[in-house]
Amino acid sequence: MVVFVIKKSNDDQFLYEASVQETNDDLIAGLARVWNKRLRLGLLVGAIRELSKYGPMKPQDEAGIDTLKEQYEGAAMEKSEHYQADPAGVRTGNGPGPQLAETLERVCSDAEAALSANLVKQRTPVSMDLLDDKLANMQGAVMMAYPMGLPAWDTVALALAGDEGLDGTQASAELMDPETATLWVASRDFQRGQKVGDRLGWNEKTKVVAKLQKTGSGPPAREPVVSEEERKAMMAHYFKRQEDLKKLAEASDDDYLASSWADPKAMKKSLQGTGAIKAPGLRL
Repeated sequence: MVVFVIKKSNDDQFLYEASVQETNDDLIAGLARVWNKRLRLGLLVGAIRELSKYGPMKPQDEAGIDTLKEQYEGAAMEKSEHYQADPAGVRTGNGPGPQLAETLERVCSDAEAALSANLVKQRTPVSMDLLDDKLANMQGAVMMAYPMGLPAWDTVALALAGDEGLDGTQASAELMDPETATLWVASRDFQRGQKVGDRLGWNEKTKVVAKLQKTGSGPPAREPVVSEEERKAMMAHYFKRQEDLKKLAEASDDDYLASSWADPKAMKKSLQGTGAIKAPGLRL
């Protein structure tokens, strides 16, 4: 199987496997579906964690910090046993309780691990089955915490329903259309109507770094020649070198006379073993 490293950034990438006999259309569609599902899971991880702390979302016209609404509007806020005020004023503050919150956190951590870039280092490919399993776990945990369901406007309920639930979020702008998305490797795209082997050759043990783009976006920017860590190390080296040169420029022109390499008798002393002998009171 050909291994594709689909890279958005160093912290956001995943492995995907495909055969050289697979059509580019099927490959791109499969990648787009995985890409979109990862976006949904990423959004749900953050939203469910907020849900576990502060409960369901308020209607948009009722949003506001509870203490301010009580103080200035005289509003009577409904507060359950596990009430915890939402500092953003978006959620009711009525969380599900410690045990259910722990369950929600557990499924979020599990989903987060399936989205981690560490899977690339571990050479673990991502599949729709894996992501669907994490999504089902999230859905089950939310139903357990809120058996009566969440408000229709809650981000968690919308994202669990489908990709359409991402409308209005930052993730929605990153969704890929399986029919029109483009795949690029080494600044060349995969032509629809061809097979993977037509683009990469027919060796099933190939591994490439690829990028998924929206149609019309053109080729993605080239990867930097050096990593961020290497760039920082180079900058530190050049800065230290510059400081050393500055100190040399400020030093006396005669300082070199005290150096061993400036002594015309250095080789003779070295051969005779007298190089370490110094006259009393002299600083050499």
